[in-house]
Amino acid sequence: MTGLVVGLLLGAGLFCIWWSCWTRPPAPERAHARRRTRLADELVQAGLDGVRPAALVLGSTAAGAVVLAGFWATTRVLPVAACFALMTARAPVGLVRARARRRRAVLRELWPDAVDNLASGVRAGLALPEALGQLQVRGPEELRPAFAAFAEDYRATGHFQTCLDRLKERLSDPVADRLVESLRIARDVGGSDLGRLLRTLSTFLRDDARTRAELETRQGWTVNAARLAVAAPWLVLAMMSSRAGSLAAYSRPAGVAVLVGGGVVCLVAYRVMVRIGRLPEDPRVLR
Repeated sequence: MTGLVVGLLLGAGLFCIWWSCWTRPPAPERAHARRRTRLADELVQAGLDGVRPAALVLGSTAAGAVVLAGFWATTRVLPVAACFALMTARAPVGLVRARARRRRAVLRELWPDAVDNLASGVRAGLALPEALGQLQVRGPEELRPAFAAFAEDYRATGHFQTCLDRLKERLSDPVADRLVESLRIARDVGGSDLGRLLRTLSTFLRDDARTRAELETRQGWTVNAARLAVAAPWLVLAMMSSRAGSLAAYSRPAGVAVLVGGGVVCLVAYRVMVRIGRLPEDPRVLR
């Protein structure tokens, strides 16, 4: 009996030693956290950095509730009111994403000029913090507030790495992430290749922006056609709601099935068309 206990303890000890040699992989980020992080980035990219994701979701829910009450009071057909309430609740998030997409397209055209100005400052003998701070005056108009805040942070703290992290948070842009990490490495490692690195990055960004603009121009009609095809039946339904009694059929089970089926078909078709026609966005892999 004593030998069995000793054997079990020895085996448990060896297992603990073996287990301690392996590091536990980090837990994957949950889908809810990923959606919240993405929405927070899109709010910053849309220029609404003062709005929190929870406030946007709460406002969307309140707008949907108001539309639900209004359509219910007008038409007395709950399924139709619920459809338009869902569309209204989804609309603010869609508007934020559309605005963020347009602003990313604008910034994509401005980043090469900002990198060129930064390279000019480094070539003129300025230190990296000073060259970044100069972009509040010499950089593109859309980017000046972020670099002005960086200059204020650096004057207040003098800690370059922390100021770079705050700059990334203010911009929340994949191009800004690449630029900041390149500057961080150049600051830590040193060397004389920073000017060449910035010129190469500027050339790459300019070529990428030109190619993406051409592709978006050619494929824009696909996205617009998808939006028109999805919106048309619901616009007809909205016009029908102005006539009393024209929506009575949708209060029956068959009418509810038609609304649910139409909504699912429109959603799936729109997602497929957008996936086909829209170019993929650059992820923030250097967050």
